[in-house]
Amino acid sequence: MLLGRIRTGLHPARAVAPTLVLAVAVGMLAATSPAVASGSTLKAAAESGGHYFGTALTDGDLGVSGETSIAGAQFDMVTPGNEMKWDTTEPSNGSYNFAPGDQIVQYAQANGMRVRGHNLVWHSQLPSWVSSLPLNQVQSVMESHITTEATHYKGKVYSWDVINEPFNDDGSLRQDVFYQAMGSGYLADALRTAHAADPGAKLYINDYNIEGENAKSNALYSLAQSLLAQGVPLGGIGFESHFIVGQIPSDMQANLQRFANLGLDVAVTELDDRIQLPTTSGSLQQQATDFGAVVQDCLAVSRCVGVSQWGVDDAHSWIPGTFPGYGAATMYDGNDQPKPAYSAALSALGGSSGTGGGGGTTGELHAVGAGKCLDVPNASTTAGTQVQIYSCWGGANQTWTHTAAGQLTVTDSGTTLCLDAYGQGTTNGTKAVEWPCNGQANQQWRLNSDGSVTGVQSGLCLDVTGASTADGALVQLWTCSGQSNQKWTLG
Repeated sequence: MLLGRIRTGLHPARAVAPTLVLAVAVGMLAATSPAVASGSTLKAAAESGGHYFGTALTDGDLGVSGETSIAGAQFDMVTPGNEMKWDTTEPSNGSYNFAPGDQIVQYAQANGMRVRGHNLVWHSQLPSWVSSLPLNQVQSVMESHITTEATHYKGKVYSWDVINEPFNDDGSLRQDVFYQAMGSGYLADALRTAHAADPGAKLYINDYNIEGENAKSNALYSLAQSLLAQGVPLGGIGFESHFIVGQIPSDMQANLQRFANLGLDVAVTELDDRIQLPTTSGSLQQQATDFGAVVQDCLAVSRCVGVSQWGVDDAHSWIPGTFPGYGAATMYDGNDQPKPAYSAALSALGGSSGTGGGGGTTGELHAVGAGKCLDVPNASTTAGTQVQIYSCWGGANQTWTHTAAGQLTVTDSGTTLCLDAYGQGTTNGTKAVEWPCNGQANQQWRLNSDGSVTGVQSGLCLDVTGASTADGALVQLWTCSGQSNQKWTLG
């Protein structure tokens, strides 16, 4: 895939059918984020079960502090978005440039991450000089390219997507220059050449629209059987999993399992889940369901080694530039705040971003004493609006997410704000308001096992003023008393 904006971003334009799958990876706040407990991150939860959780980065992303903060906190595997592709690494015949890819590897090493090499042979992002070669020269050029690049990164990558997207959606092989020169034999030759250069790397074929059982995945399955029967060192299949919200294949787990039954590793390699804009509370909740389902499908297959999200956040995703009218495809919004999909993915991994208060991480925050919900009056997105309790109705202005950083966020009309102790107040009567998220301690909240919600900075409890049970009763901070007007459940 091409990462983000073409060349500086994430993916090449193409029509992706609705059988796409999903993968996750997400994280913290921006550069100002406080440390996250090890049990509340994607990578920690994945590693506890012997898996990884990854993301994709370009060299441009390395200069964006919000992205690198999330990546370092939440992910333990990195896929270079563009930096190891042929047009970057060998722009002219025999002239190599590994500097961009080296930057990604250095970032990964500095942050304790592994690297998925991506990719060696692909019909796209291929320099024109390769496509214009006499066909009798293509094999030697392909083998030289694979050998040179795989040797350069030997011992530095966990795996290689040796062959990327070789099939058309009808299950036929693409008629690219490699096929024209060598027929289907180029596939085995590429894998054998890569193995000779780096015997320690796991070697993958990676493709999209193969997440469910269909003509394309059936053709890939037959190819995998054939290659293995020939003794070709194919080690895994990458399921890109670029989805449309609500369209995760119901047979994804079974499809992963049939490839695993061949003795191959399987992985979700480029997960995102695009939404028609503007987002709604319903579409964000469906996205959360999707992310959770994809993670669960992977975990149910013993040879599914991990999940990688394609990119870090919505602001740098390739989706809006490729699919007009769609976006919001990752677990983090444009302000690097975690969305419900993050909590769903983390929960599916067996992790938790919060405790107490009912044990949920996303949903309505119920005021136990009043039988109502924490509510942003009139769905306002104005900073400083004091929150209230109101009859529960399931709207976006009543849907709260307790993030890995301890924030309580609410998203409406594409704007995410945080529950905030107004003016960093630490005295009784301090207003509980919504405010742009800034990572400060007055926006961090503990959901406690006794049902109370306490401010990290103040130690005070979230309190319904005067123990009122009326719609519109305002919410404040007050010394914890154990009374029912200070009891809350999330979810």
